[in-house]
Amino acid sequence: MYNSDIKPLAERMRPRRIEEFIGQRHLLGKGKILTSFLDKGILPSIIFWGPPGCGKTTLARILAQAIDARFISISAVLSGVKELRNVIDEAKLVQKDSHIKTVLFVDEIHRFNKAQQDAFLPHVESGLITLIGATTENPSFEIISPLLSRCKLLTLRPLNKDELLEILKRALSDKERGLGAYDISISSEAEEMLISISDGDARRLLNLLETSIALGLSDGGKIIVDIQTIVEAAGKKLPRYDKSGDEHFGLISAFHKSLRGSDPDAALYWLSRMLHAGEDPKYIARRMVRFASEDIGNADPTALTVALNALDAFNFLGSPEGELALAQAAIYLATAPKSNAIYKAFSMAMEDVERFGTLEVPKHILNAPTRLMKELGYSKGYKYPHKYQDALVPQQYMPDKLVSRRYYEPTTRGYENTIKIRLDKWRKILAKRRKGKGDS
Repeated sequence: MYNSDIKPLAERMRPRRIEEFIGQRHLLGKGKILTSFLDKGILPSIIFWGPPGCGKTTLARILAQAIDARFISISAVLSGVKELRNVIDEAKLVQKDSHIKTVLFVDEIHRFNKAQQDAFLPHVESGLITLIGATTENPSFEIISPLLSRCKLLTLRPLNKDELLEILKRALSDKERGLGAYDISISSEAEEMLISISDGDARRLLNLLETSIALGLSDGGKIIVDIQTIVEAAGKKLPRYDKSGDEHFGLISAFHKSLRGSDPDAALYWLSRMLHAGEDPKYIARRMVRFASEDIGNADPTALTVALNALDAFNFLGSPEGELALAQAAIYLATAPKSNAIYKAFSMAMEDVERFGTLEVPKHILNAPTRLMKELGYSKGYKYPHKYQDALVPQQYMPDKLVSRRYYEPTTRGYENTIKIRLDKWRKILAKRRKGKGDS
C-alpha cells in the first residue's frame, strides 16, 4: 500500500545538485551562463522568468548551495516589507559574524508593489543579499526598472516531452526518494497521458503521478496505473476514446496532418470528433498555435495571430460558445499557404548553438557605452544602415565561424514569396556593394 503521509513526491524528488537537474540546457549546458557562474564560484542577482514547474525554485536552491550561501525563501504572495526587514537584519548579523553570503529567493516577485520592490535596491546594490526572483509574468512590465537593471534576467522554458519522461522514469525507479520500492505497473499510453496533461510542468507531473498511484487499483499489492486512473486523478472528464488511449493521440495526429494537408473539411471533422469525445479545447488550441509557426510561418504571418486569438476567445467565452472560434481558426489554418522554412531554420540555428557553444559577438556590432569598451574596440567600424541607400550596407553580423551560414530559405508560397523576392534583391545589392560596383 502506498504511504501518502510522507512529503509530497514533487518535494522528495527535487534535485539536490546541478547534476540531477533536468531541463534548461540553454542555461546549464557546457559553456552556458549558469554553468559559467558555477565554474567561477560567483552568483549575481537574477530574475528567473518562466512558467510553473520549470525549475525556478530548485535552480535557486542549487545555485545558493554551490556558492556556500544561506538560502532564504519568501513568497511575495504571503510576505511584506516587515518580513523583508527581518531577512535583511538576519543577513547583516550573519555577514558580520561568519561572512556567509545570503541568497534571498522571492517567489512570484511580480506580486510585490513598487515600494516593496524599491526596498530591495540598496541591499542588492551593496551586495548584502544576492536576490533571485521568480516570476511567471513578463518582468519588463512587472519588475521596476532600477531592480531589473541590477539583476541578470534569465528565461526558463517549459520542459519538453523527453525531459518530463526522464523525470517520470526517475521518480518511478528511485527507491530512496521516489516510488522504486513499490510494485507499480504503468503503461506507455498512461505515461504519455501524464506527460500530455502536465503540459511542461514537472511539479504537476509528479503531483498527478502521486495521486494516480494513490488511486491505482491494487491487485495483490501491485499498483496499476491506467488511463482511467490518470483521468480520475486529474479530475477531468474521461474522453470517449478507446481504452488504450491510442485514439486520443490518433485524433490529434489526424487533425494536425489534415491542417498540414490543407483539407479544411477533414480538419473540421477531426476537431469535432475530439471536442465530442471530451478533449480539452485548450490543448487543441495550443496545438494550433504551434502549428501556425511550424507549418505556416511567414507564408501567412497572420495565422499565428488567428490561432492566438482563438485561444483568447475560448478563454473569454468558455465552452461551448468558444469552440466556434477554434473551428474558425482550424479552417483558416487549413486554407493558409504552408511553409516549414521557419521550423527548419530555427532547428539549424539551435543545432549550431549546441555544436559551437558560445561564439564571440563581432566587436563592431557591440555597443560601447563606456570609455573602456571603446578602447577595447567595441562598436569600432560599425556602419549604421540608415545612412546608406535602401538601408543596406555590407558588414558582418554572424560570428566568424558562421559567417557564411544561411538558415532561412523562404519558399515561393504565400507571403513568403514576397520575403524571398525581397531577400534575393537585398543579397544582390549587398554583393555588388562588396565588390564596389553599387551605391555606397
